[in-house]
Amino acid sequence: MSYQTITYAREGSVALITLNQPERFNPLGTAMIGEVRDALSRVRDDKSVRALLVTANGKLFSSGADLGGGAFHAGSESRGTRAGNSMRNALNPMIAELHELPVPVVIALNGGAAGGGVGLALAADIVIATRSAYFYLPFIKKLALVPDAGASWFLQRRIGTARTLALCLTGERLSAEKAEQWGLIHACVEDEALAATAMEMAQQLARLPAHGVIEARQICEAASRNDLRSQLDYEVDRQQELFDLPTLEEGIKAFFEKRDPHFAGRE
Repeated sequence: MSYQTITYAREGSVALITLNQPERFNPLGTAMIGEVRDALSRVRDDKSVRALLVTANGKLFSSGADLGGGAFHAGSESRGTRAGNSMRNALNPMIAELHELPVPVVIALNGGAAGGGVGLALAADIVIATRSAYFYLPFIKKLALVPDAGASWFLQRRIGTARTLALCLTGERLSAEKAEQWGLIHACVEDEALAATAMEMAQQLARLPAHGVIEARQICEAASRNDLRSQLDYEVDRQQELFDLPTLEEGIKAFFEKRDPHFAGRE
């Protein structure tokens, strides 16, 4: 597929998706969503890819919904019907596909993430942002809409109800520095260090065992709903299975040989 709104590249075992409509602040329109989904499919199908890095060109990571797109114009269907169909058939599948990708996902947040761009950014496993970046939810204050693209789901789980509700109601911009302090993102770095720092993280994650990211996501999700005894039982069940895999043998061997383990990629 020839991309018009994004670029797709490889650096070793790391795939790189870059949102590439900087003159329009990378809106999540039909074309861009379709191209991102196609690129995610390439990552899933290419077993030599072991991590994904997503970033954007320009001043903003993404301005969110394409306000000039079809859902906001008059037509035979209502705006609500068109918006609902677009979300069900395109935007929401993109967010879920990114969040469930079978490789670790790093977001290099180069600038502001607004509206649906917040959900896109937070769908990753690790977010590294520049100090000039921010998160902005204008839905209720500016448009009388609710946050979408999974933003409420991600925010609620990471920073709690009080802070999520305040961001939704006030439309206050959450700076990357405060987002780091609140535990919403992994790290905040100087603007000029973002690309190298994010790629270094992606390359580090690419060396994990193939099942590592799935296990990490699932154990964190289980911990969010389990009581202590249930979580202890969950850990026993997972260790009982993982102890019998060849990856543990490599880990033990590397420990005694005083080297980093060399885990196989996806098969």
